[in-house]
Amino acid sequence: MPQQLSTFLDASGLYDVALCDVWGVLHNGVDAFPRAGEVLSAARDKGMTVVLITNSPRPSQGVIAQLRAIGVPDSAYDRIVTSGDVTRKLIAEGPKKVFLLGPERDLPLVDGLDVAVTSADEAECIVCTGFFDDEKEVPEDYHDMLAAFVARSVPLICANPDLIVERGHRMIPCAGAIAAYYEQLGGQTRIAGKPHSPIYAAALAAAGEARGGEIDMSRVIAIGDGMPTDVRGAVAAGLDLLYISGGIHAGEYSPHGQTDEALMKAYLAGQGVKPAYWMQRLA
Repeated sequence: MPQQLSTFLDASGLYDVALCDVWGVLHNGVDAFPRAGEVLSAARDKGMTVVLITNSPRPSQGVIAQLRAIGVPDSAYDRIVTSGDVTRKLIAEGPKKVFLLGPERDLPLVDGLDVAVTSADEAECIVCTGFFDDEKEVPEDYHDMLAAFVARSVPLICANPDLIVERGHRMIPCAGAIAAYYEQLGGQTRIAGKPHSPIYAAALAAAGEARGGEIDMSRVIAIGDGMPTDVRGAVAAGLDLLYISGGIHAGEYSPHGQTDEALMKAYLAGQGVKPAYWMQRLA
């Protein structure tokens, strides 16, 4: 069973590289968690390389701007790799007429690619970055549109595999929920973000570039809170994991707002995963 850490620095000396999730670990979509940024900065001061690995559908430059606006310090990380970054390759390799299923602010995802954003009727591919209105909508609201795409065998490229995220104190659905619903309807999906291997390969390559050499995989730790993405991705990549229990699954084992260790361990055992460490919040 995982060892509880009082500070990430208690374990950081065992690792050269941390692949750290962003949403749910460094911030909640509204406010930064200051102690998380502070401890990553301290770990970097001791020689660790920190690569942020996020399922944001935005290319990395857009996420950097968002992190600065929220209050996450630049000193907390060396590099950032987003699902948007690795999804651009899938888009470039796919059909050239794409329909953007998501807010207009995500249009930079296709900037510079040889594709044309078209209407749903003309599209040969769906690029899903999220909901048009994630405050009010659920995947079933898109049933008729998605069923029409399935009938035409239109593939869906999911730029954000997260099912839900915490925004402030609310849970908000993400593009991964639409992709899962599309598969239920019989549609084909293509995904490169967590938990899939392309984003981990890109993050490890970024870590190697930052360190100027080969990476010893036994000295890489992943940090995250999401079972289907962060946890499954770390397990599939063969990485040690620091599980952040205060994230999206806290309701499973925190009846009074604090992690009940016995309930959490039962939850993890039920999921068939064995993180190396856990903390309620990265600090």
